[in-house]
Amino acid sequence: MTTEKINLLDFDRKGMRQFFAEELGEKAFRADQVMKWIYHFGVDDFDSMTNINKKLREKLQHKCEIKAPTVAEAQHSSDGTIKWAMKVGDQDVETVYIPEDDRATLCVSSQVGCALECKFCSTAQQGFNRNLKVSEIIGQVWRAAREIGLQKETGRRPITNVVMMGMGEPLLNMKNLIPALEIMLDDLGFGLSKRRVTVSTSGVVSGLDQMTGKIDVALAISLHAPNDKLRSEIMPINDRWDIQDFLASVRRYIASSNANRGKVTVEYVLLDHVNDDMDHARELAELMKDTPCKINLIPFNPYPGSPYKKPSNSRIDRFQKTLMQYDHTVTVRKTRGDDIDAACGQLVGDVIDRTKRTAALKAARGAETIDVKAV
Repeated sequence: MTTEKINLLDFDRKGMRQFFAEELGEKAFRADQVMKWIYHFGVDDFDSMTNINKKLREKLQHKCEIKAPTVAEAQHSSDGTIKWAMKVGDQDVETVYIPEDDRATLCVSSQVGCALECKFCSTAQQGFNRNLKVSEIIGQVWRAAREIGLQKETGRRPITNVVMMGMGEPLLNMKNLIPALEIMLDDLGFGLSKRRVTVSTSGVVSGLDQMTGKIDVALAISLHAPNDKLRSEIMPINDRWDIQDFLASVRRYIASSNANRGKVTVEYVLLDHVNDDMDHARELAELMKDTPCKINLIPFNPYPGSPYKKPSNSRIDRFQKTLMQYDHTVTVRKTRGDDIDAACGQLVGDVIDRTKRTAALKAARGAETIDVKAV
């Protein structure tokens, strides 16, 4: 019987040191050396770790592995965005690399599918399969960094920012999210600034409260409606934690955080004639007056079978200007990677269809709209 090897990507620094001490009988500095090889140099072969003695390398080869998700498919956008389908077990999740003039952001998935059923999001139409392991979350960053590094001749910018805005709700996978974030921030890991690692949540108050005082990263909230009635219609999670509960939790986290500099980023997808009226803008401005924030407006990114549409540029402009009249800082997100379905709300991966929604969406390709509620 073959014993399953331990994947070292599942350990943050504390876990790695504990494993080395208890299972390998090695000192903490050896664990630190291995972490540097994995994350600083992208090494997944113990024989390449030249400052590790042969006896320990043999021990590691016998008991351990360094196994990240593999690239099943890569799609390249005309704007430089790359979407990778990353193989995790027998399914895929999607990871997106978004280069800009002064940074390169990696959008990382936290779950296979999503349980929240937000009506405007293509990922939600697949249903939920499972949480990703630590190795499958941090492994997306590891694999993407290696892919970018393998193509230096193209002049691609190294990853400077990570956003947990891919498939899934990060705060429903706290057990694996926290160690993955620790590795992103750790100098022995990727060494990213806490202001350059962002977690986005749709309103899982229990998870956000659990994060408070435990890990300090930038926070973005998926709000998408200015009142409970509309938010519950398009985001069922609002029936569990309403807007006031959500914002109270946000304020608690921001008060404990240095990464956010006292402000939260509010994400608001604009759905044509659903949540983009000027009354909605004024209501949103009033709602957020007691929560220091930057509001990021996201014009809806259509996907096959969606009943929603992107607002006209004039409606987007009016919505933004109305918010700015209330002295809010407001930006409109530039759509990136929409020609390869890599834009916000478009990620779907290759997920086992547990709800038959995916089949319905595929059947609807080429059609104008379908009734999501009926799927």
